[in-house]
Amino acid sequence: MKQHFQNLVEEEEANIDMTPMLDVVFIMLIFFIVTASFVKEAGIDVNRPEASTAVQKDRANILIAISENNEIWINKRQVDARAVQANIERLHAENPQGTVVIQADKEAKTDTLIKVMDASRAAGVFDVSIAAQDE
Repeated sequence: MKQHFQNLVEEEEANIDMTPMLDVVFIMLIFFIVTASFVKEAGIDVNRPEASTAVQKDRANILIAISENNEIWINKRQVDARAVQANIERLHAENPQGTVVIQADKEAKTDTLIKVMDASRAAGVFDVSIAAQDE
């Protein structure tokens, strides 16, 4: 009887508790979800002009779209031209190393593009690019 009881105790001690390992896995999963950077869209499709010198721009976190009707879109919201600077300041505060990429439709007015560029520089972001399609 004593031998049988001892075998039961040894068998019970041989089990490994998996709870701490699962806790670590879930914490790592949450960490990777929180720190992942997701692709952001400006909110509308823009027919960009073509450029033979177009290059791929990495780390473009502030996307601004200008439609053919000269509507300005930031984060899938239409924004008035007077509110562009405040929106860029807010987005730049969230991500200080982010750059501004303006996706202007080729039918948009240059005046609107210049206003957006000035607003981004006034917001303290001097790394401003204009999106184009590679020929």
